[in-house]
Amino acid sequence: MKEQLEAIRKQAFDKLEEINDIRELDELKVHYLGKKGELTQILKGMGSLSPEERPIVGQLANDIRTALEERIAEVKERLIKALRDEKLKSETLDVTMPGRIRHLGKKHPLTAVLDEIKDIFLGMGYEIAEGPEVELDYNNFEALNIPKNHPARDTQDTFYISENVVLRTHTSPVQIRHMKSHKPPIRIICPGRVYRSDAVDATHSPVFHQVEGLVVDKGVTMGDLVGTLQAFARGIFGENTKIRLRPHHFPFTEPSAEVDVSCWGCNGSGCRICKGEGWVEILGAGMVHPNVLRECGIDPEVYSGFAFGMGIERITMGKYGIDDMRLLFENDIRFLKQF
Repeated sequence: MKEQLEAIRKQAFDKLEEINDIRELDELKVHYLGKKGELTQILKGMGSLSPEERPIVGQLANDIRTALEERIAEVKERLIKALRDEKLKSETLDVTMPGRIRHLGKKHPLTAVLDEIKDIFLGMGYEIAEGPEVELDYNNFEALNIPKNHPARDTQDTFYISENVVLRTHTSPVQIRHMKSHKPPIRIICPGRVYRSDAVDATHSPVFHQVEGLVVDKGVTMGDLVGTLQAFARGIFGENTKIRLRPHHFPFTEPSAEVDVSCWGCNGSGCRICKGEGWVEILGAGMVHPNVLRECGIDPEVYSGFAFGMGIERITMGKYGIDDMRLLFENDIRFLKQF
């Protein structure tokens, strides 16, 4: 049995010198030291030995097992190091090579202007309110004092999904939803995408963006509206900007006005941008109609409010001197890189 053990030792060590793969090493370990390995099988035959031979053979078997385990561990460490070195060699970075330039993205001009508008009104204590783009006819029209037979509801202007569901034509339905779910005082702006059945040209698009504002509280007056819009105009177009209000009609406000700002191109002296008038229209505004307040469960005898709405595209075009709205939607990188 001693001869068999020594033969196993020599055979195992010889094979270990030839192994260059961890998988082969694991197989060799199982072959000699596993539960059914050669060394284990020999030890099972120790019962046939005399009492004097057993401790000698047992000690030899343990020495061989220990030596094999140590040698297997050394070979495994060598193979792992070789594998790691090979991997590092293949992944070596040449630090002398020039780096790759990663071009950073920029905000789209519409997004940049919208963020600027949000910052102005958030600074005045407003909150941002949002609502669905697919809206009930009631919220889009009726609750805003626009009855069934009103010209603004003509299918030439509105995308109807069904008789009672539309793509919202303005963000005013967000104001309705907010007034129905919140009690005054209310001070919100409602930014978002809106839809109207317009032909695409340099100044019109069937999809565009609005920001509307709403304030409802006790004692709100037209003077508060004028002061708010003056602060907004100065914040977006510069400290020297002036505003003027012209009488107009909106079904959901009374009185109503269209609001102009002094031309950013000529400071009011007259130029191509303002067509020589010195003023550019940017938004509509007015005092919230009592019928609208009443429809939302707010007593117009106790509360009053003002509302305003503006197109982001028009303000963006004015701010950056863009003369064709289509440029804002075509994603031409040559155009967008200018901002």
